[in-house]
Amino acid sequence: MTEMVLPSPGAPTAVNLSWDSINWDTVQASVRRLQRRIAKAFREKRYGKAKALQWTLTHSFHAKLLAVKRVTQNRGAKTPGVDQVIWKTSHQKLQAATTMKRRGYQTSPLKRIYIPKKQAGKVRPLSIPTMRCRAMQALYLLALEPIAEMMADKHSYGFRPRRSTADAIGQCFNALSRRTSARYVLEADIKACFDKISHSWLMNNIPTDKKILAKWLAAGYIDKNEIYPTELGTPQGGIISPCLLVITLSGLEAAIRATISNQKRDKVHISTYADDFIITGATQEVLVEKVKPAVEKFLAERGLTLSPDKTKITHIEEGFDFLGMNLRRYYGGKLIIKPAKSNVKAFLADIRATIKDNPASKTEKLIYLLNAKIRGWTNYYRHVCSKRTFGYVENALFKMLWKWAKRRHPNKGSLWIRKKYFRTKENRNWVFFAVARSAKGDLKILDLIEPAKVKIRRHIMIRPEATPYDPQFKDYFVRRKWCKTRAPNGAIS
Repeated sequence: MTEMVLPSPGAPTAVNLSWDSINWDTVQASVRRLQRRIAKAFREKRYGKAKALQWTLTHSFHAKLLAVKRVTQNRGAKTPGVDQVIWKTSHQKLQAATTMKRRGYQTSPLKRIYIPKKQAGKVRPLSIPTMRCRAMQALYLLALEPIAEMMADKHSYGFRPRRSTADAIGQCFNALSRRTSARYVLEADIKACFDKISHSWLMNNIPTDKKILAKWLAAGYIDKNEIYPTELGTPQGGIISPCLLVITLSGLEAAIRATISNQKRDKVHISTYADDFIITGATQEVLVEKVKPAVEKFLAERGLTLSPDKTKITHIEEGFDFLGMNLRRYYGGKLIIKPAKSNVKAFLADIRATIKDNPASKTEKLIYLLNAKIRGWTNYYRHVCSKRTFGYVENALFKMLWKWAKRRHPNKGSLWIRKKYFRTKENRNWVFFAVARSAKGDLKILDLIEPAKVKIRRHIMIRPEATPYDPQFKDYFVRRKWCKTRAPNGAIS
């Protein structure tokens, strides 16, 4: 296949292209250059220039290719919207990119589905756009995200590039770990955050194409074959919705600090992840009389309110759960962060259900299923005090697998079952394993991941001011990536 020549960034279409021969490095570099120019213009308060560059980016063929690639490779790529259309073939993807235009674009209603919440009996509504609407949102997100990064609060970590829950927990540790740190924490949760954001506030404050934004906000949704209007909120399930939330909550830190006369005395710090955030305070009075009213006023301007059931003030010695972690100061003034009991219980319930659903599956298939879950869960908690929890999980996992093996072979003895399903590895005598065949046809031993063997590795927090859209942090992110993958202790100079 001949090497294709991509059109210039502003070209609306292209001839004789092949999706499989696209040089994605070239595409991404072109889009990233425009994004950095948008961020630079907004940072310098040249808002007209930023708007013009946004227009250029949303009409760039490179950006359209990248938008289509994103929506066809994410986890929801196989879930259609109300039109039941998904883009599978290379021809469909390329055609979608070449026909994506602002002129004549009309949104389709969203498909409403419901997923269960952690709370028993409660469900979370999700609204699924069509593939075409998803691609348009991904395209305009490319132009909006650099500005959102410039607007976002320093200690906001949700839905932002290169940031994670580990950074949010690290901010909590910095604010609470010292003996002289704040003793009270306001645990805040915004009630139905995505569903209640004021449309008028979004239209007046989101720096993007207002005509396109208005169409998305008024798209409506279809539930049980009936169409309903959307008068509030931005749909959970929309690609651009998280970025809209980041901008909506930007300025919260400034609003809180404006009410504090003495930061050293009041010890007010904030850590935000999406619509969940915690605020520390030296006393209950500071949080009740100053901080909470400021938060409520800030949210009210955006049509939002705090959830009365989930918002409370807690003493640090009682401990609290945040992002699946339990943070508590124990006797002697030491702050310990470890996996929350509810999350450990939910993880073991998921593992138990997986094992129960595969009573007659091949051992290697079960190991593949379990390893994916164990790897993801342990990687999430490997940055905190999880060693004892990992040992507990491994013990519970062994009991489940032993019960699974006994059920498969009711007429066999324990020694026979031990030899068939468990092997000795180094100083471990009960490693669950299977003999599997590799892609090349060779036999290999497949072991179950042992949670207790996962090494605890301290997470190095991202600099609050760092952003991938500012060239001065380019070397910083290169070093950070190298240290995460290569350096033994994850240190960043």
